[in-house]
Amino acid sequence: MANPHTDLFDYTSGRWMYNDALRHAERRLVFDVEELRRLAAQSVGLSPADVVDLSKLAEGRFNRTFLITSRDNFQMVARIPYPATVPKYYAVASKWPQWSSSVDLGCLFLRCTKLSDVWLELGKSDIISILRRLVQLESQMMTVPFPAGGSLYYTRDLEKATGTAAIPLKDGCFCVGPATRLPMWFGRRSQLDVDRGPYESAEAALVTPARKELAYLEKFGRPLLPFRRERREGYQYQEQSPSAHIENLKRYLLIAPSLVPEDSALGHFCIRHPDLQPSNIVVRRSSDSGWQVVSLLDWQHASILPLFLLARVPQRIQNHDDPVSQYMTPPSLPENFDELGETDTEECNKPHYAALSDHMCVLRSRLFNHASDPWEGETFELKVALIRATERWETLTGGSAPCPLVFDAGDVRETMELNEAQRKADETFHMCQNLLGLAPEGWMPIEESEAKVALCKQMKEIAVIEAMPEEERVELMGHWPWDDMDEGKHM
Repeated sequence: MANPHTDLFDYTSGRWMYNDALRHAERRLVFDVEELRRLAAQSVGLSPADVVDLSKLAEGRFNRTFLITSRDNFQMVARIPYPATVPKYYAVASKWPQWSSSVDLGCLFLRCTKLSDVWLELGKSDIISILRRLVQLESQMMTVPFPAGGSLYYTRDLEKATGTAAIPLKDGCFCVGPATRLPMWFGRRSQLDVDRGPYESAEAALVTPARKELAYLEKFGRPLLPFRRERREGYQYQEQSPSAHIENLKRYLLIAPSLVPEDSALGHFCIRHPDLQPSNIVVRRSSDSGWQVVSLLDWQHASILPLFLLARVPQRIQNHDDPVSQYMTPPSLPENFDELGETDTEECNKPHYAALSDHMCVLRSRLFNHASDPWEGETFELKVALIRATERWETLTGGSAPCPLVFDAGDVRETMELNEAQRKADETFHMCQNLLGLAPEGWMPIEESEAKVALCKQMKEIAVIEAMPEEERVELMGHWPWDDMDEGKHM
Protein backbone atom coordinates (compact mmCIF):
# COMPACT_ATOMS: atom_id res chain seq x y z
CA MET A 1 0.00 0.00 0.00
CA ALA A 2 1.39 3.41 -1.02
CA ASN A 3 2.36 5.80 1.75
CA PRO A 4 -0.18 8.67 1.73
CA HIS A 5 2.56 11.09 2.84
CA THR A 6 5.01 10.38 -0.02
CA ASP A 7 4.55 13.89 -1.41
CA LEU A 8 5.76 15.30 1.92
CA PHE A 9 8.87 13.12 1.88
CA ASP A 10 10.01 13.52 -1.73
CA TYR A 11 11.35 16.41 -3.80
CA THR A 12 8.66 17.33 -6.33
CA SER A 13 9.69 20.80 -7.53
CA GLY A 14 11.91 19.79 -10.44
CA ARG A 15 14.28 17.31 -12.07
CA TRP A 16 17.95 17.22 -13.03
CA MET A 17 19.39 16.45 -16.45
CA TYR A 18 22.08 14.25 -14.92
CA ASN A 19 22.22 12.28 -11.66
CA ASP A 20 18.51 12.90 -11.21
CA ALA A 21 18.05 9.83 -8.99
CA LEU A 22 20.96 10.91 -6.76
CA ARG A 23 19.65 14.49 -6.35
CA HIS A 24 16.20 13.17 -5.40
CA ALA A 25 17.70 10.64 -2.95
CA GLU A 26 19.67 13.45 -1.27
CA ARG A 27 16.41 15.33 -0.72
CA ARG A 28 14.15 12.42 0.30
CA LEU A 29 13.39 12.38 4.02
CA VAL A 30 10.84 10.12 5.68
CA PHE A 31 9.68 11.52 9.02
CA ASP A 32 6.90 10.99 11.55
CA VAL A 33 4.15 13.28 10.26
CA GLU A 34 2.01 12.91 13.37
CA GLU A 35 4.96 13.78 15.59
CA LEU A 36 5.55 16.95 13.56
CA ARG A 37 1.88 17.84 14.07
CA ARG A 38 2.25 17.25 17.81
CA LEU A 39 5.41 19.33 18.12
CA ALA A 40 3.94 22.16 16.05
CA ALA A 41 0.80 22.24 18.16
CA GLN A 42 2.79 22.09 21.39
CA SER A 43 4.96 25.05 20.32
CA VAL A 44 1.92 27.36 20.29
CA GLY A 45 -0.06 25.81 23.17
CA LEU A 46 -2.48 23.73 21.08
CA SER A 47 -3.32 20.05 21.04
CA PRO A 48 -2.56 17.81 18.01
CA ALA A 49 -6.31 17.56 17.38
CA ASP A 50 -6.33 21.32 16.66
CA VAL A 51 -4.08 20.83 13.60
CA VAL A 52 -6.35 20.38 10.58
CA ASP A 53 -3.82 20.53 7.74
CA LEU A 54 -0.13 19.97 7.08
CA SER A 55 1.08 20.57 3.53
CA LYS A 56 4.32 21.14 1.69
CA LEU A 57 5.01 24.84 1.24
CA ALA A 58 8.33 25.13 -0.58
CA GLU A 59 11.54 23.27 -1.41
CA GLY A 60 14.98 24.79 -1.70
CA ARG A 61 18.52 23.52 -2.16
CA PHE A 62 18.95 22.51 1.47
CA ASN A 63 15.53 22.47 3.23
CA ARG A 64 11.85 21.67 2.82
CA THR A 65 9.19 23.82 4.50
CA PHE A 66 5.66 22.91 5.53
CA LEU A 67 2.58 25.02 6.21
CA ILE A 68 0.65 23.89 9.27
CA THR A 69 -2.91 25.15 9.79
CA SER A 70 -4.96 24.95 12.97
CA ARG A 71 -8.72 24.78 13.43
CA ASP A 72 -8.99 28.56 13.92
CA ASN A 73 -6.97 29.21 10.72
CA PHE A 74 -3.81 30.07 12.64
CA GLN A 75 -0.87 29.08 10.42
CA MET A 76 2.77 28.34 11.15
CA VAL A 77 5.79 27.18 9.17
CA ALA A 78 8.02 24.18 9.89
CA ARG A 79 11.37 23.62 8.21
CA ILE A 80 13.22 20.29 7.89
CA PRO A 81 16.74 20.10 6.38
CA TYR A 82 17.48 17.46 3.75
CA PRO A 83 19.60 14.46 4.80
CA ALA A 84 22.46 15.77 2.60
CA THR A 85 22.53 19.22 4.23
CA VAL A 86 25.81 19.84 6.08
CA PRO A 87 26.92 20.68 8.67
CA LYS A 88 23.64 19.37 10.07
CA TYR A 89 23.61 20.86 13.56
CA TYR A 90 25.58 24.02 12.86
CA ALA A 91 23.73 24.91 9.63
CA VAL A 92 20.34 24.71 11.35
CA ALA A 93 21.50 26.46 14.52
CA SER A 94 23.22 29.24 12.57
CA LYS A 95 20.38 29.82 10.12
CA TRP A 96 17.68 30.33 12.72
CA PRO A 97 18.91 33.50 14.52
CA GLN A 98 19.47 35.25 11.19
CA TRP A 99 16.18 34.17 9.61
CA SER A 100 13.96 34.59 12.65
CA SER A 101 15.26 38.06 13.45
CA SER A 102 14.58 39.37 9.94
CA VAL A 103 10.83 39.07 9.61
CA ASP A 104 7.64 37.66 11.05
CA LEU A 105 7.37 34.17 9.56
CA GLY A 106 3.62 34.34 9.09
CA CYS A 107 4.02 37.45 6.97
CA LEU A 108 6.97 35.90 5.18
CA PHE A 109 5.07 33.03 3.62
CA LEU A 110 1.42 33.99 3.71
CA ARG A 111 1.28 37.54 2.43
CA CYS A 112 4.50 37.83 0.44
CA THR A 113 6.16 36.36 -2.62
CA LYS A 114 9.63 35.58 -3.90
CA LEU A 115 11.16 38.16 -6.21
CA SER A 116 11.80 35.42 -8.79
CA ASP A 117 8.03 34.88 -9.13
CA VAL A 118 7.34 38.49 -10.14
CA TRP A 119 10.65 39.64 -11.65
CA LEU A 120 9.47 39.52 -15.28
CA GLU A 121 6.38 41.56 -14.41
CA LEU A 122 8.28 44.45 -12.82
CA GLY A 123 8.81 47.81 -14.45
CA LYS A 124 12.11 49.69 -14.44
CA SER A 125 11.08 51.88 -11.49
CA ASP A 126 10.09 48.80 -9.46
CA ILE A 127 13.44 47.11 -10.14
CA ILE A 128 15.37 50.25 -9.18
CA SER A 129 13.34 50.57 -5.98
CA ILE A 130 13.97 46.94 -4.99
CA LEU A 131 17.69 47.11 -5.76
CA ARG A 132 18.03 50.34 -3.78
CA ARG A 133 16.33 48.68 -0.82
CA LEU A 134 18.69 45.71 -1.09
CA VAL A 135 21.66 48.07 -0.98
CA GLN A 136 20.19 49.72 2.10
CA LEU A 137 19.68 46.35 3.81
CA GLU A 138 23.24 45.29 3.02
CA SER A 139 24.52 48.62 4.29
CA GLN A 140 22.74 48.05 7.58
CA MET A 141 24.18 44.54 7.88
CA MET A 142 27.73 45.60 7.04
CA THR A 143 27.77 48.22 9.76
CA VAL A 144 26.99 45.64 12.47
CA PRO A 145 30.33 44.90 14.19
CA PHE A 146 31.37 41.35 15.05
CA PRO A 147 34.21 40.42 17.39
CA ALA A 148 35.41 37.55 15.19
CA GLY A 149 34.78 35.59 12.00
CA GLY A 150 32.79 32.37 11.61
CA SER A 151 29.00 32.04 11.69
CA LEU A 152 26.26 33.51 13.89
CA TYR A 153 24.43 31.47 16.55
CA TYR A 154 22.21 31.83 19.56
CA THR A 155 24.57 31.30 22.48
CA ARG A 156 22.23 28.76 24.05
CA ASP A 157 22.22 26.64 20.88
CA LEU A 158 25.97 26.54 20.53
CA GLU A 159 26.38 25.61 24.19
CA LYS A 160 24.60 22.36 23.36
CA ALA A 161 27.52 21.37 21.09
CA THR A 162 30.06 20.18 23.65
CA GLY A 163 33.55 21.56 23.24
CA THR A 164 32.61 24.14 20.61
CA ALA A 165 34.45 27.44 20.86
CA ALA A 166 32.33 30.58 20.81
CA ILE A 167 32.94 34.31 21.07
CA PRO A 168 29.93 36.16 22.52
CA LEU A 169 28.48 39.39 21.16
CA LYS A 170 27.94 42.25 23.57
CA ASP A 171 24.33 41.30 24.36
CA GLY A 172 25.32 37.74 25.28
CA CYS A 173 22.31 36.34 23.41
CA PHE A 174 24.28 35.76 20.22
CA CYS A 175 27.78 34.47 19.59
CA VAL A 176 30.21 33.73 16.77
CA GLY A 177 31.04 30.06 16.35
CA PRO A 178 32.36 27.66 13.69
CA ALA A 179 31.91 28.72 10.06
CA THR A 180 29.14 26.91 8.18
CA ARG A 181 30.46 27.76 4.69
CA LEU A 182 29.84 24.66 2.59
CA PRO A 183 33.48 24.28 1.41
CA MET A 184 34.48 23.75 5.03
CA TRP A 185 32.24 20.69 5.35
CA PHE A 186 31.70 19.29 1.84
CA GLY A 187 31.85 15.49 1.50
CA ARG A 188 34.44 13.79 3.68
CA ARG A 189 35.71 17.16 4.91
CA SER A 190 33.05 16.88 7.62
CA GLN A 191 35.11 14.00 9.06
CA LEU A 192 38.20 16.15 9.55
CA ASP A 193 39.22 17.40 12.98
CA VAL A 194 40.32 20.85 11.81
CA ASP A 195 39.87 24.45 12.86
CA ARG A 196 36.74 26.01 11.38
CA GLY A 197 36.64 29.12 13.52
CA PRO A 198 35.79 31.37 15.09
CA TYR A 199 38.62 33.48 13.64
CA GLU A 200 39.94 36.34 15.75
CA SER A 201 41.96 37.99 12.96
CA ALA A 202 41.72 38.62 9.24
CA GLU A 203 44.85 36.54 8.72
CA ALA A 204 43.24 33.55 10.47
CA ALA A 205 40.18 33.90 8.21
CA LEU A 206 42.48 33.80 5.17
CA VAL A 207 44.54 30.75 6.12
CA THR A 208 42.12 28.44 7.95
CA PRO A 209 40.07 27.28 4.88
CA ALA A 210 43.27 26.51 2.92
CA ARG A 211 44.64 24.48 5.83
CA LYS A 212 41.36 22.56 5.86
CA GLU A 213 41.81 21.66 2.19
CA LEU A 214 45.42 20.63 2.76
CA ALA A 215 44.30 18.33 5.58
CA TYR A 216 41.65 16.83 3.29
CA LEU A 217 44.10 16.15 0.45
CA GLU A 218 46.71 14.67 2.77
CA LYS A 219 44.14 12.22 4.16
CA PHE A 220 41.82 11.53 1.22
CA GLY A 221 43.60 12.94 -1.85
CA ARG A 222 43.86 10.68 -4.92
CA PRO A 223 44.24 11.25 -8.68
CA LEU A 224 40.96 12.38 -10.23
CA LEU A 225 39.47 13.30 -13.54
CA PRO A 226 38.19 16.88 -13.30
CA PHE A 227 34.63 16.97 -11.97
CA ARG A 228 33.68 19.40 -14.73
CA ARG A 229 33.59 17.08 -17.71
CA GLU A 230 33.61 19.88 -20.27
CA ARG A 231 37.16 20.66 -19.10
CA ARG A 232 38.60 17.15 -19.32
CA GLU A 233 39.73 17.52 -22.93
CA GLY A 234 42.21 20.15 -21.73
CA TYR A 235 43.93 17.40 -19.72
CA GLN A 236 43.76 14.80 -22.53
CA TYR A 237 41.16 12.96 -20.41
CA GLN A 238 43.85 11.98 -17.89
CA GLU A 239 43.46 11.86 -14.11
CA GLN A 240 45.17 14.72 -12.27
CA SER A 241 47.31 14.22 -9.17
CA PRO A 242 46.44 16.25 -6.05
CA SER A 243 50.15 17.02 -5.58
CA ALA A 244 49.98 20.11 -7.83
CA HIS A 245 47.10 21.55 -5.81
CA ILE A 246 48.89 20.78 -2.55
CA GLU A 247 51.89 22.74 -3.86
CA ASN A 248 49.69 25.69 -4.83
CA LEU A 249 47.92 25.68 -1.47
CA LYS A 250 51.30 25.88 0.26
CA ARG A 251 52.23 28.77 -2.03
CA TYR A 252 49.01 30.51 -1.07
CA LEU A 253 49.72 30.07 2.63
CA LEU A 254 53.11 31.74 2.14
CA ILE A 255 51.50 34.93 0.85
CA ALA A 256 48.18 34.86 2.77
CA PRO A 257 49.40 37.05 5.70
CA SER A 258 50.36 39.73 3.16
CA LEU A 259 46.86 39.80 1.65
CA VAL A 260 45.35 41.73 4.60
CA PRO A 261 44.78 45.32 3.34
CA GLU A 262 46.66 48.15 5.00
CA ASP A 263 43.34 49.96 5.52
CA SER A 264 42.12 48.46 8.81
CA ALA A 265 38.52 49.44 7.99
CA LEU A 266 38.51 46.81 5.24
CA GLY A 267 39.46 44.11 7.72
CA HIS A 268 36.57 44.44 10.18
CA PHE A 269 34.32 41.40 10.47
CA CYS A 270 30.81 41.65 9.03
CA ILE A 271 28.08 39.40 7.66
CA ARG A 272 26.55 39.17 4.20
CA HIS A 273 23.99 36.93 2.51
CA PRO A 274 25.86 34.11 0.70
CA ASP A 275 23.48 33.70 -2.27
CA LEU A 276 21.58 36.88 -3.07
CA GLN A 277 19.48 35.61 -5.97
CA PRO A 278 15.82 36.51 -6.73
CA SER A 279 14.45 33.24 -5.31
CA ASN A 280 15.99 34.15 -1.92
CA ILE A 281 14.54 37.67 -1.85
CA VAL A 282 11.04 37.95 -0.37
CA VAL A 283 8.98 40.96 -1.46
CA ARG A 284 5.55 42.40 -0.78
CA ARG A 285 3.52 44.94 -2.72
CA SER A 286 2.00 47.85 -0.86
CA SER A 287 -0.75 50.04 -2.31
CA ASP A 288 0.93 53.23 -1.10
CA SER A 289 4.66 52.47 -1.40
CA GLY A 290 4.98 49.84 -4.15
CA TRP A 291 7.22 46.79 -3.86
CA GLN A 292 9.12 46.30 -0.61
CA VAL A 293 11.88 43.85 0.31
CA VAL A 294 10.59 41.95 3.34
CA SER A 295 13.27 39.36 3.99
CA LEU A 296 16.20 37.33 2.67
CA LEU A 297 16.03 33.51 2.77
CA ASP A 298 18.64 30.72 2.97
CA TRP A 299 21.22 31.94 5.45
CA GLN A 300 22.44 28.50 6.58
CA HIS A 301 25.89 28.84 4.98
CA ALA A 302 26.38 32.53 5.72
CA SER A 303 29.77 33.47 7.12
CA ILE A 304 31.13 36.38 9.08
CA LEU A 305 34.33 37.40 7.27
CA PRO A 306 36.55 40.46 6.85
CA LEU A 307 34.84 43.05 4.64
CA PHE A 308 37.47 42.76 1.92
CA LEU A 309 36.53 39.09 1.41
CA LEU A 310 32.79 39.79 1.16
CA ALA A 311 32.92 42.71 -1.27
CA ARG A 312 31.39 41.83 -4.64
CA VAL A 313 28.37 42.41 -6.85
CA PRO A 314 26.02 39.40 -6.42
CA GLN A 315 26.39 37.06 -9.40
CA ARG A 316 22.66 36.87 -10.09
CA ILE A 317 22.46 40.67 -10.33
CA GLN A 318 25.51 40.96 -12.56
CA ASN A 319 24.77 41.96 -16.15
CA HIS A 320 27.37 40.92 -18.71
CA ASP A 321 25.22 40.32 -21.78
CA ASP A 322 23.71 43.70 -22.64
CA PRO A 323 25.15 45.60 -25.66
CA VAL A 324 26.78 48.27 -23.45
CA SER A 325 28.72 45.63 -21.50
CA GLN A 326 29.55 43.53 -24.59
CA TYR A 327 31.06 46.50 -26.45
CA MET A 328 32.73 47.99 -23.34
CA THR A 329 30.89 51.27 -23.89
CA PRO A 330 32.00 53.81 -21.26
CA PRO A 331 29.04 54.77 -19.03
CA SER A 332 27.75 58.32 -19.16
CA LEU A 333 26.82 60.39 -16.13
CA PRO A 334 23.18 61.45 -15.62
CA GLU A 335 22.31 64.99 -16.68
CA ASN A 336 21.59 66.00 -13.09
CA PHE A 337 24.76 64.40 -11.68
CA ASP A 338 25.92 67.65 -10.03
CA GLU A 339 22.62 67.89 -8.19
CA LEU A 340 22.73 64.40 -6.73
CA GLY A 341 23.46 63.97 -3.05
CA GLU A 342 25.80 61.41 -1.56
CA THR A 343 23.01 58.94 -0.85
CA ASP A 344 22.10 58.93 -4.55
CA THR A 345 25.56 57.86 -5.73
CA GLU A 346 28.14 55.38 -4.47
CA GLU A 347 27.68 56.43 -0.84
CA CYS A 348 24.58 54.24 -0.34
CA ASN A 349 26.88 51.67 1.24
CA LYS A 350 30.15 53.37 2.19
CA PRO A 351 31.96 50.33 3.65
CA HIS A 352 31.12 48.11 0.69
CA TYR A 353 31.99 50.82 -1.82
CA ALA A 354 35.36 51.37 -0.14
CA ALA A 355 36.14 47.66 -0.39
CA LEU A 356 35.04 47.44 -4.02
CA SER A 357 37.11 50.51 -4.85
CA ASP A 358 40.28 48.71 -3.77
CA HIS A 359 41.91 47.69 -7.07
CA MET A 360 43.09 44.39 -5.59
CA CYS A 361 39.65 43.43 -4.21
CA VAL A 362 38.90 40.92 -6.97
CA LEU A 363 42.35 39.29 -6.87
CA ARG A 364 42.23 38.84 -3.09
CA SER A 365 38.79 37.24 -3.34
CA ARG A 366 39.92 34.89 -6.10
CA LEU A 367 42.95 33.78 -4.15
CA PHE A 368 40.86 33.15 -1.02
CA ASN A 369 38.02 31.36 -2.81
CA HIS A 370 40.22 29.13 -4.98
CA ALA A 371 42.29 28.15 -1.93
CA SER A 372 39.12 27.45 0.09
CA ASP A 373 37.09 25.53 -2.48
CA PRO A 374 36.99 21.72 -2.51
CA TRP A 375 39.55 20.24 -4.90
CA GLU A 376 37.74 18.75 -7.90
CA GLY A 377 40.70 17.54 -9.97
CA GLU A 378 42.00 20.96 -11.09
CA THR A 379 44.35 23.61 -9.73
CA PHE A 380 44.92 26.01 -12.64
CA GLU A 381 42.51 28.67 -11.32
CA LEU A 382 44.41 28.97 -8.03
CA LYS A 383 47.72 28.90 -9.89
CA VAL A 384 46.63 31.68 -12.28
CA ALA A 385 45.62 33.82 -9.29
CA LEU A 386 49.00 33.14 -7.62
CA ILE A 387 50.82 34.17 -10.80
CA ARG A 388 48.75 37.37 -10.94
CA ALA A 389 49.69 38.03 -7.32
CA THR A 390 53.41 37.85 -8.15
CA GLU A 391 52.91 40.22 -11.09
CA ARG A 392 51.05 42.79 -8.96
CA TRP A 393 52.80 42.18 -5.66
CA GLU A 394 53.65 45.77 -4.85
CA THR A 395 50.10 46.99 -5.52
CA LEU A 396 48.61 43.99 -3.73
CA THR A 397 50.67 44.24 -0.55
CA GLY A 398 52.22 47.71 -0.52
CA GLY A 399 55.61 46.21 -1.32
CA SER A 400 56.79 46.18 2.29
CA ALA A 401 58.38 42.74 1.76
CA PRO A 402 59.56 40.86 -1.35
CA CYS A 403 57.24 38.27 -2.87
CA PRO A 404 58.19 34.77 -1.66
CA LEU A 405 56.88 33.14 -4.86
CA VAL A 406 58.72 32.71 -8.16
CA PHE A 407 57.30 31.00 -11.27
CA ASP A 408 59.37 29.79 -14.20
CA ALA A 409 58.54 31.55 -17.50
CA GLY A 410 57.75 28.25 -19.20
CA ASP A 411 55.47 27.22 -16.35
CA VAL A 412 53.64 30.54 -16.59
CA ARG A 413 53.17 30.15 -20.34
CA GLU A 414 51.75 26.61 -20.03
CA THR A 415 49.42 27.68 -17.22
CA MET A 416 48.06 30.60 -19.23
CA GLU A 417 47.56 28.39 -22.29
CA LEU A 418 45.54 25.96 -20.17
CA ASN A 419 43.59 28.86 -18.69
CA GLU A 420 42.65 30.09 -22.16
CA ALA A 421 41.65 26.60 -23.33
CA GLN A 422 39.41 26.14 -20.28
CA ARG A 423 37.91 29.60 -20.74
CA LYS A 424 36.78 28.54 -24.23
CA ALA A 425 35.48 25.22 -22.87
CA ASP A 426 33.50 27.11 -20.22
CA GLU A 427 31.99 29.41 -22.84
CA THR A 428 30.88 26.47 -24.98
CA PHE A 429 29.41 24.70 -21.95
CA HIS A 430 27.43 27.74 -20.79
CA MET A 431 26.16 28.31 -24.32
CA CYS A 432 24.83 24.74 -24.39
CA GLN A 433 23.38 25.12 -20.88
CA ASN A 434 21.50 28.21 -22.03
CA LEU A 435 20.33 26.46 -25.18
CA LEU A 436 18.97 23.60 -23.08
CA GLY A 437 17.49 26.04 -20.56
CA LEU A 438 19.15 24.39 -17.56
CA ALA A 439 19.87 25.88 -14.14
CA PRO A 440 23.03 25.04 -12.14
CA GLU A 441 23.55 21.28 -11.63
CA GLY A 442 21.29 20.69 -14.64
CA TRP A 443 18.05 21.50 -12.80
CA MET A 444 14.87 21.95 -14.84
CA PRO A 445 11.12 22.33 -14.16
CA ILE A 446 9.24 19.03 -14.26
CA GLU A 447 6.83 20.21 -16.94
CA GLU A 448 9.75 21.02 -19.25
CA SER A 449 11.95 18.03 -18.46
CA GLU A 450 10.75 15.64 -21.19
CA ALA A 451 11.42 18.15 -23.98
CA LYS A 452 14.78 19.16 -22.53
CA VAL A 453 15.96 15.56 -22.16
CA ALA A 454 15.01 14.90 -25.80
CA LEU A 455 16.89 18.02 -26.95
CA CYS A 456 19.98 17.04 -24.96
CA LYS A 457 19.93 13.55 -26.50
CA GLN A 458 19.69 15.09 -29.96
CA MET A 459 22.63 17.43 -29.21
CA LYS A 460 24.77 14.49 -28.11
CA GLU A 461 23.95 12.49 -31.23
CA ILE A 462 24.91 15.40 -33.48
CA ALA A 463 28.13 16.05 -31.54
CA VAL A 464 29.16 12.39 -31.75
CA ILE A 465 28.49 12.23 -35.50
CA GLU A 466 30.57 15.36 -36.12
CA ALA A 467 33.45 14.34 -33.82
CA MET A 468 36.64 13.32 -35.62
CA PRO A 469 38.76 11.23 -35.33
CA GLU A 470 37.37 8.06 -33.78
CA GLU A 471 39.30 8.58 -30.52
CA GLU A 472 37.62 11.95 -30.02
CA ARG A 473 34.22 10.38 -30.64
CA VAL A 474 34.88 7.75 -27.96
CA GLU A 475 36.02 10.35 -25.41
CA LEU A 476 33.01 12.57 -26.14
CA MET A 477 30.61 9.69 -25.53
CA GLY A 478 32.35 8.74 -22.30
CA HIS A 479 32.56 12.28 -20.88
CA TRP A 480 29.34 13.95 -22.07
CA PRO A 481 28.66 16.71 -19.49
CA TRP A 482 24.95 15.92 -19.13
CA ASP A 483 25.17 12.13 -18.62
CA ASP A 484 24.98 10.52 -15.18
CA MET A 485 28.35 10.20 -13.41
CA ASP A 486 29.88 8.78 -10.23
CA GLU A 487 30.38 11.74 -7.87
CA GLY A 488 31.66 9.71 -4.93
CA LYS A 489 35.37 10.07 -5.78
CA HIS A 490 35.05 13.87 -5.64
CA MET A 491 33.50 13.92 -2.16
